[in-house]
Amino acid sequence: MAAELIRINPDKPNPEEIQRVVNVLRDGGVIIYPTDTVYGLGCDITKKRAVERIAKLKHIPVEDAKFAMIFYDLSHLADYTKPLDNRLFRIMKKALPGAFTFILEANNNVPKVFNKHKKKEVGIRVPDNLIPREIVRMLGNPIVTTSIHDDDEIIDYTTDPYMIYENFKDQVDLVIDGGYGNNIPSTIVNCTDDEIEIIRQGLGELDEYL
Repeated sequence: MAAELIRINPDKPNPEEIQRVVNVLRDGGVIIYPTDTVYGLGCDITKKRAVERIAKLKHIPVEDAKFAMIFYDLSHLADYTKPLDNRLFRIMKKALPGAFTFILEANNNVPKVFNKHKKKEVGIRVPDNLIPREIVRMLGNPIVTTSIHDDDEIIDYTTDPYMIYENFKDQVDLVIDGGYGNNIPSTIVNCTDDEIEIIRQGLGELDEYL
């Protein structure tokens, strides 16, 4: 059965529409949704089979998957990560919501299927887009986020939600049309060592917050 396509206003998400998405996630569904950068593929982090489905869609073994989590804000950061030093927390507080993925040391609350590596770490996103943040707030826990790539050799990321729907309608359960996406991914910042290191420069400019 083809995925459901739902239009949500990114400036003022309708709570009833967000609840429809949350219901799909709670049932173990896989969704595609907008962020402040590229469209993302995601599920409830507590649904093991859904996480495995996403790994399969990305053509990678789930044990090799390094998916990030979307948070509503930083208030529940300590639920999934080890304590941060004050400098790093101040940087994240200034930079988020924003186009960054911060790689942090994970604690034991991160589901095992989500991170099977000996060096436990997890990517954290608080996108500057109300749709995924409201989904997380209403769901009550983070969702998986991993970028939707295009098979085109020239275009890395599809920005048109209707094209995304046509490409993925038989592989996911729901696609959110939140308007055209960006074609530049988030900036990935590794914070697991003493020095903060940018390992992928994307849309976010970290220098503005250091």
